[in-house]
This record gives sequence, C-alpha cells and structure tokens, in this order.
Amino acid sequence: MPVTVKNILLWRKEVENQVGSLAHTLEPVTKAGANLHVLMGYRYPGEGTKAAIELYPIAGKKVNAAASEAGLSASSIPTLLVEGDDKPGLGLAITQAIAGAGINMTFFVAQSIGRRFSAVLGFGSQRYLGSRRKPTRRRQLRSSRRPRQIGRSER
Repeated sequence: MPVTVKNILLWRKEVENQVGSLAHTLEPVTKAGANLHVLMGYRYPGEGTKAAIELYPIAGKKVNAAASEAGLSASSIPTLLVEGDDKPGLGLAITQAIAGAGINMTFFVAQSIGRRFSAVLGFGSQRYLGSRRKPTRRRQLRSSRRPRQIGRSER
C-alpha cells in the first residue's frame, strides 16, 4: 500500500497536569461514539503543571457537541496524517524531504504497528499545506515545495 498524506484537523484542550485529566476529557467524546485515530496527551516541559490533549477525528454532530462540552476546540496548528506500509528508514525519508523543502515542523509523532506506519506532523504555517479541508496527495505536497536557491560563495 502506498503512503497517504492528508490534512487533518486536531481538536485540542489545555488542562492541568493532574491524574485523570485525560480520561475525564475522553469520556464524553467516547460515549458520543468517536472512533479516534489520533490521541495525544502530554505534559508541557518545564514547570510541569500544564498539559495538552489532542484528538482526531472529531466528526458528526453528537461527537462534535461532546468534544465542545469537554472543552476541546479545533486547533489552529496545520497538521498532516501520514499512513502506509512500514519500512526501515521511512521516518528519515519523510523528515529529510521536509527539511530539504525548507519547512520547519513543530512536532512529529510516529509509530509502527505490525507492518503499518502512522505519523502526525505539525507545522508552524498553513502555507506549505494548502487548504485544510482538502486531502493532500503526495504529489501535491511535493509541488508545494519551494525551489532551493543556491547562492554562489564569495571568493
């Protein structure tokens, strides 16, 4: 199976870093019927009193309402979901392609389960990703790269 790349909309909530915060946030969303593909919960580095919860997908009226009631809201972070067959070096190939295009990531979370690979990539600017609502195909992502400009060295 080829690698697929698509824009996704994470739903996000900042919470106090306390026991049960993640479970408390997930309960109403799960009871509303959400089938999450991405669930990230993490403490902010440093003082350790704050944490973030990020979910995808939040779809349908019932799930949307439950997510809003749980304090989640659509994130402004441009995000891609990359999925496909796992193979050695795939993470490196993805990060090299992004770096080669001159694009800085704000986060990269990846895992492989069995023969499948999944990664969630966050960016500081939407300009590299095109429209958030339209799925991005691999060739479209490549075409959005800016040509590298190589200057002559001064002698």
